[in-house]
Amino acid sequence: MIRSSLPDPDILYSALISKDSSFEGLFYFAVKTTGIFCRPTCRAKSPKRQNVIFYQSTKEALNDGYRPCKLCQPMRNVGATPDWLKPLLDEVQTNPGLRLSDTEIRNRSIDPARVRRWFKKYHGMTFQAYLRLMRISRAFGQIRHRKPVTEAAFETGFDSLSGFGSAFKSATGFSPSESSKKQMVYITRIQTPLGPMIAGATDEGICLLEFTDRRMLETQIDRLRKRLKAEFVPGSHPHFNELDRQISEYFKGELKEFDLPLVLPATDFQKRVWEELRRIPYGASRSYQEQATAIGNPKAVRAVATANGDNRIAILIPCHRVIGKDGTLVGYGGGIWRKKYLLELERRSSG
Repeated sequence: MIRSSLPDPDILYSALISKDSSFEGLFYFAVKTTGIFCRPTCRAKSPKRQNVIFYQSTKEALNDGYRPCKLCQPMRNVGATPDWLKPLLDEVQTNPGLRLSDTEIRNRSIDPARVRRWFKKYHGMTFQAYLRLMRISRAFGQIRHRKPVTEAAFETGFDSLSGFGSAFKSATGFSPSESSKKQMVYITRIQTPLGPMIAGATDEGICLLEFTDRRMLETQIDRLRKRLKAEFVPGSHPHFNELDRQISEYFKGELKEFDLPLVLPATDFQKRVWEELRRIPYGASRSYQEQATAIGNPKAVRAVATANGDNRIAILIPCHRVIGKDGTLVGYGGGIWRKKYLLELERRSSG
């Protein structure tokens, strides 16, 4: 048994056998012989194919009478901030210049090692490195707004100018005095039913939204770095709050048109293609040929396909709505199974 909006069962079974984390949030599987359902990465012994049922949501599995696995805890949203960590992160958001030693974290009844493990797993850095980058990104903003380097350094919690300069250059690749000529792209992760995405924002708008397992992600970041003459640092930004809200509503089928400022450094041809992508109605699709015709260049099918592949703001610029001339699903950087999910989500919600 498999829901129509899920990828092929053989793909799903292969994913659970290999415990492929890129499928987290896309599906759950239940085992007939145990009455338990799990997430794709469950460490328990893999079941036989004939004993597996696939589900798109935990609700479906529960409705069919299956119990959540105690080992992999499928009811938890992978990567979502756990309740025990939220007070600490709220404190950091309120005071970006905060410095916390392990002892001070422990005084808040939180195990520093647990915090460190969570940040390494979901952000690829320690909590202390995260705090330092938050302080540096805040200092960068202050210097760009013409605050003296000395004031920015001490207001963001650094003890010395030399220490600040060294940490700043290590994180950004340039010295604090060069900040007025540079731009910073703040990056964060957001959770979706199709797995985590990495988002990037400047003060002007969203410039990046890609699934974290996309093969071209590093290439896209490098292109953005060169085109914007910017450096990338983890950090918070008001654009992320709105992005997270709108993406959440989109996946619930409640939002059909995004209203977010976008930053699109690109060639004129790429911009034309991406603008036309945004004109494809929610719940509809076009072929590459139709898309080429729509921009007034019907012979540019391959060039249109290449420009679609170069789109670095997934979902908001809906390149998933472009399909093959014969109706087949082809050419999506996030994976064909994600493309299928998005198209079926929109068709269900537009009915």
